[in-house]
Amino acid sequence: MFVHVAPASGIDVCVVGSANLDLVATTARIPQPGETVLGDHFAEHAGGKGLNQAVASARSGARTAFVGALGSDRAGEYLHQVLTDDRIDTSRLTIVDRPTGRALIVVDGNGENSIVVVPGANSAVSTPQDLPNATVVLVQLEIPIDVVEAVLRTARRNSGITVLNPAPAAELPASLIGVCDVIIPNEHEVELLGGAGALLAAGCGTVVVTRGGAGVDVITRDGTVHVPAFDVDPVDTTGAGDAFCGSLAARLAAGDNLNQAVRWAAAAGALATTVRGAVPAQPTAVAIRSLLGMT
Repeated sequence: MFVHVAPASGIDVCVVGSANLDLVATTARIPQPGETVLGDHFAEHAGGKGLNQAVASARSGARTAFVGALGSDRAGEYLHQVLTDDRIDTSRLTIVDRPTGRALIVVDGNGENSIVVVPGANSAVSTPQDLPNATVVLVQLEIPIDVVEAVLRTARRNSGITVLNPAPAAELPASLIGVCDVIIPNEHEVELLGGAGALLAAGCGTVVVTRGGAGVDVITRDGTVHVPAFDVDPVDTTGAGDAFCGSLAARLAAGDNLNQAVRWAAAAGALATTVRGAVPAQPTAVAIRSLLGMT
């Protein structure tokens, strides 16, 4: 049974995106095409870039809403409970007659992963007529791209900060890029999108490139600022990028400047690699403050 939860007051961060049940196998190495390898462990976790980022935002202290679609199945019920457990506003969550999305994930002995996403109900995500008037609106590309652009345009009209995580990488129309205040690709995605310079030329305000253990580059028309990575022992990189994006949105909504928000997000992303499973890995504000040495 789906019981929607809405906070008593306004929304800091609205995440519009996907929700998946992650089916995770761990093995010594990721198989090559045509190869079968034996796995060590199997687990099911809540996931989907949208859900992961909403949880990360909420755990960083932001009043967070999630807009997405779930199937009317057990997986959908489970994911809905995960959202409500973190006090995320689900009042605009849609239940559809399709299977809830799935992600098939293989994690190797170094914590690196390979992922196949089957969208399912996520293909039915549409732009709500009453998109929350949030301080920050965060979207990704696991939902229809026309919905992504419509959400960003609505957020821009509402004077919200618009943030796009272009994952999985896809060709982006200039009209979409032009309504993004911040785009957050990883080092592979930014190259597939033509480079940070091309994104800035198309109208994006800032490109934040995550580079794993090599840190983060914050790129504007005025130049590049590098934020170093935190030294941790990774066991699973699944969900680390989502931890970065969701926590960055939370800190922008809290009034941090971009460089402050990126440092917080880098700490969140680092902590996420030390725990298995995308949602379990999303760190709390207390844990992030501890890594940052904040009282």
